[in-house]
Amino acid sequence: MNQQRELRARIRIGVDVGGTFTDFVLANPSTGELVRYKVPSVPDDPSLSVGRGLPVLIERAGVRPEDVELLVHGTTLLVNAIIQRRGARVGLVVSPGHRGVLEIGRMSLDNSFDFTLRKEEPLVPRNRVFEVGARVRADGTVTRTPSAAELDRLAADLAGAGVDAVTVLLLNSYAHPGPEREVAQALRRRLPGVPVTESAGIWPEQREFERGLVAIMNAYVQPIMTDYLRRLVDRVAGSGVTAPIYITASNGGTLSIDTARERPIDTVLSGPASGLVAAIRVARAGGRAGIITVDLGGTSCDLALNQGEEPEYATSTRVGDYPLVVPVVNVRAIGAGGGSVVWVDPQGVLKVGPESAGADPGPACYGRGGTRPTVTDCYLLVGFIHPGHFLGGRMRLDRDAAVDALDGVAARLGYEGRDRAVRAAEAALRVTSAMMANELSKGLARRGADPAEIALMAFGGAGPTHANLLAAEAGLDTVVVPPGPATFCALGAILADVKRDYVRSQRLRFADGASAAADLAGIFRDLEERGRSWIRSEGEILGDIVFEGALDMRYSGQAFDLQVPIPDPLRAEPDLDAITELFHREHERIYSFRDAESSVEVSTERLRVTGRIPPLEFPAVPERGPAEPIETRRVHVSGRGIEVPVYARRGLGRDAAIRGPAVIEQEDCTVWVLPGWEATVDPVGSILIRAGVSTSPSQPETGEPTHRPRPRPRDDGGVPG
Repeated sequence: MNQQRELRARIRIGVDVGGTFTDFVLANPSTGELVRYKVPSVPDDPSLSVGRGLPVLIERAGVRPEDVELLVHGTTLLVNAIIQRRGARVGLVVSPGHRGVLEIGRMSLDNSFDFTLRKEEPLVPRNRVFEVGARVRADGTVTRTPSAAELDRLAADLAGAGVDAVTVLLLNSYAHPGPEREVAQALRRRLPGVPVTESAGIWPEQREFERGLVAIMNAYVQPIMTDYLRRLVDRVAGSGVTAPIYITASNGGTLSIDTARERPIDTVLSGPASGLVAAIRVARAGGRAGIITVDLGGTSCDLALNQGEEPEYATSTRVGDYPLVVPVVNVRAIGAGGGSVVWVDPQGVLKVGPESAGADPGPACYGRGGTRPTVTDCYLLVGFIHPGHFLGGRMRLDRDAAVDALDGVAARLGYEGRDRAVRAAEAALRVTSAMMANELSKGLARRGADPAEIALMAFGGAGPTHANLLAAEAGLDTVVVPPGPATFCALGAILADVKRDYVRSQRLRFADGASAAADLAGIFRDLEERGRSWIRSEGEILGDIVFEGALDMRYSGQAFDLQVPIPDPLRAEPDLDAITELFHREHERIYSFRDAESSVEVSTERLRVTGRIPPLEFPAVPERGPAEPIETRRVHVSGRGIEVPVYARRGLGRDAAIRGPAVIEQEDCTVWVLPGWEATVDPVGSILIRAGVSTSPSQPETGEPTHRPRPRPRDDGGVPG
């Protein structure tokens, strides 16, 4: 307890390194102050932006580097590397006859009605997939092991392929990881300096394709992560900060830097997961339960639906084209961000992403030599952002460069006239909204969520700018823009506890009675022992340690599982009848029936270990009277320009009300409010934008008084409206 009281009086810093910007939040628990800062990322050396921004942040806060007790760091570096396919050159080792495991995958297409669609490109091409004479049966029996000569040839083939990293994926290795470990150790001896990843060592769960992808992604990003963390430690030390560094994890928790170096796959969705942690805290403070978050940064757009007071987890998600089967905060990443490139395909159809201009050279308007048009260039041309107000005026944007970049897109679309670049920008924003709304709507439909009961919480540098457009496209009625949205993931980093997940895939039939109960108890004891051993090495700042067990269960003969949380007493001493009843209730909750006649079985056992850190409180926002605009700006809405009032967010107090159309500016982002919507400020400082408000008589009519999307004439060269 004394340790926790001291931590509350010390400084915490959250850092989120994105593909375009690096964000900082400093929390001083003794004063309740939150200090935010933002600098451009440096793609060639992302740690450099941390080294540049950290001293400025500390100076702004008026504290000393030695006052910092904890530094928590998240990054989209790895997810961006996977989406953009910029990882290591990986070689894959498989059992005989399994070279096509990645190409076959699950034999699924994004659109079952279009058989001309191409499958995703494997992270490891077939010419870097090699067979080795090792095989394990489903029951764990080893039927074949490779000879020393065969391993010599395999190592020579991998070296000849010029691989940077190797993944070993043997059939059924989750049931017996020994042969896989032996092959990996043999390759480490023969290929010094080349990291070798074992699939069962990273995630020992059944399903060869998915288990292999987890291990391949780990190998794919490990050289990037190792190099980055080495530089990060040096940069932080150079700033005078001696506090321990933690890395945010995909499951909404944090990990020590040593764990992150060994298992970078656990941090792939670290930035997006941190944003959801902060979003839930803000939603809870504002009295909301159902939210769908949109984190729109420079490179990707991350969407997540949450309907409770804790982050909702999934045992699988997707990163770009690829399934990821480790436990994660339920976030869906797509390649659409502020830096996503706007382009026209050979058929004349306007497209946005997934390629990003990144931070260097970045969007054309950054004036760093970039010539390709991006979503940010579109925001600038339509008037959502002001060229002289970006990052609080610290970075001036080049409007002429944005016009030149989008003029080429307009020409390929067949647009004419002086304003054709602006028309192309509007069209690109509609395409971007449609892409995001499609993913959002699918998520709502899968969960059976009512859009009328869900608020859209937007953060990231571009999230508040695009949120109202997305809500209108998706038919949502409420948008929430939290305080400091452009540094929101950095805030989430210092709110997160330390967490790690453990798994075992061992099939247990409850019909076996006492033997199944004994096996289940033994599995949970082993997982808990591993969890305790790990968390003891994660530092001295942790408070209470909590374990949460779960089972993937099914009726015998079913082809899918339901994850059922298991209370601590049943985890320590399994009562099969009580656990069966928990499964019946979960099945009944989701599918409205139970099958009491069928036997029940377990396919996977799971355990999460959590180390608590002391919480932070959000400062309240004072009242400041009616909102007053600081200027007006010409904004292009539905094909024509109108004068729109501009408000400074720092001047908005609690209960301030603004009717759209309007622009609300702050140092790190801009909020766009559509005609027919109204923005207010809640007690914790979030901006609430609600639909269905009539346009104020003092503001110009735009021809779109309602918030619902409606069909537009096809006058835009075939671009969907």
